[in-house]
Amino acid sequence: MIPNILSIAGSDCSGGAGIQADLKAISANGGYAMTVITALTAQNTRGVTAVSLCPPELIAAQIAAIRDDIAIDAVKIGMLGDATVIATVAEGIAGLRCPVVLDPVMVAKSGDRLLQAEAVAALRALIPRVSLITPNLPEAADLLGLPEATSLDEMRAQAQALRALGPAAVLLKGGHLIGATSPDLLLDATGETWVEAPRIATRNTHGTGCTLSSALATRLGAGVPLERAVREAKAYLSAALASADRLSVGAGHGPVNHFYALQESAE
Repeated sequence: MIPNILSIAGSDCSGGAGIQADLKAISANGGYAMTVITALTAQNTRGVTAVSLCPPELIAAQIAAIRDDIAIDAVKIGMLGDATVIATVAEGIAGLRCPVVLDPVMVAKSGDRLLQAEAVAALRALIPRVSLITPNLPEAADLLGLPEATSLDEMRAQAQALRALGPAAVLLKGGHLIGATSPDLLLDATGETWVEAPRIATRNTHGTGCTLSSALATRLGAGVPLERAVREAKAYLSAALASADRLSVGAGHGPVNHFYALQESAE
């Protein structure tokens, strides 16, 4: 059966990140995508110009509507915005018996903050309830109150500190490091696994975190074991990045090409 994957995240009207990227990535990876919108943003490839959080009662109603009718095979959580939204989502997903992937969206590619600074503590309280968190290096540093990691050893130490916060597993993404490869560190009860891919030379990187976590949630929702799911999701993102320059979207950080495989098969 096709897995039903629920994305709980904010909307990106330019289509490159957030709910829109999640819909594309889930669909491209063989899942049926459902959404709970936590925020509306006005943004494009150059930055975020406005943010409006959805009322908590509407977020709760969206989650309830899906839970009342549809089996959920996995959940991906992205932008939450503030402590009230975090608490609402935590209550809404309580009792679900499926993988929950948390991509702690805190700052946009443009540098605009998408999680209120005072809500970081609330996000830490949500972390023990999830199966996997997928922070990049700036997000990990923000969560831990530490300087951003600049080496593999510092990545390892921060991944261990993140796992001490209570999630079943951590995927710490090393794309912000300098080098020819992009190293990610998976840490769970079985130990650590490094997953690397060649660094793609493109400025079209908008929505990479949303895309990876959604692809990963879809793989997990289909019953794929964690390490294999991480490798498959990273391979998908790498291919989407490699094909990103076929798109001409905006003057800033454009999106990855989520449907590269469909386009290639049609050629």
